[in-house]
Amino acid sequence: MKATNNTVLIALMNSKTDFEIAKSQNWYRIPVASAPKIVKEEKIQIIAFYHTKSFTIEQYSICYYAIVNKISIVKRKELFSQETANLKTDKEYYKIEFLPLLSLEKPIISKRGRRILFIPTTKEKFIKATEINQLFNDSVLEDLLWEKFVEKNIAAERQFYYKVTENHSFILDFAIFCKTRNINIECDGDKYHTGKPEVQYDKNRNNQLESKGWSVLRFTTENLTKQIDNTVNIVCDTINKYGGIQDIVDMENYHYISNDTDAQLFLFD
Repeated sequence: MKATNNTVLIALMNSKTDFEIAKSQNWYRIPVASAPKIVKEEKIQIIAFYHTKSFTIEQYSICYYAIVNKISIVKRKELFSQETANLKTDKEYYKIEFLPLLSLEKPIISKRGRRILFIPTTKEKFIKATEINQLFNDSVLEDLLWEKFVEKNIAAERQFYYKVTENHSFILDFAIFCKTRNINIECDGDKYHTGKPEVQYDKNRNNQLESKGWSVLRFTTENLTKQIDNTVNIVCDTINKYGGIQDIVDMENYHYISNDTDAQLFLFD
């Protein structure tokens, strides 16, 4: 149950130099090899920027956006004509050109200073959002559970990037941080998690997360539609079992973001 109608792209901005380019020259680059579907299909109408800790005052927030007016594929040497020739000179990028940057009346913040790369979303969600988790538009099932979490005041992070090893990571549908053990919640749409390869992958994934101290809860389409109240009760019972949700103020030593270079995933190479 995939969500659709994404026309807004939230993109990482971790360099003051690149932000100056966005402000003065009105463009942003994404390597062709790592561009999200919304860019490849040229469905992006609005681009907004998530500032990392490099920006201090505006760190971990979305303050600026712009109307996209052109997308093209260019080589790095066309973007940076003064740059000395190197191994990346002929690398291809999507050059996203836009009208002058506009400021949001109220920034969209990340309460926990989390890492992101791209968040495709809808105009409706972008306009209404006050924090990062309200932007995600990956799954109708996830939206159903998120709405219940908001109703019950359950603090959760959506589409949370978790690094299992130096070279391997997972995107968790929901991450809930508790005092004695963290919880990963997965919304298993019946179409995508019933085949033998998918089941094997899910079991291996569960094992890796469990070995790192996570508790994993998986819910089916029926759990998230016809049995949603019972599903939320199971989540609440699990939160209580692990000491309740850990307050953000108590989490100064928890590394939500290991470093900005890692988070960018070579976006600006």
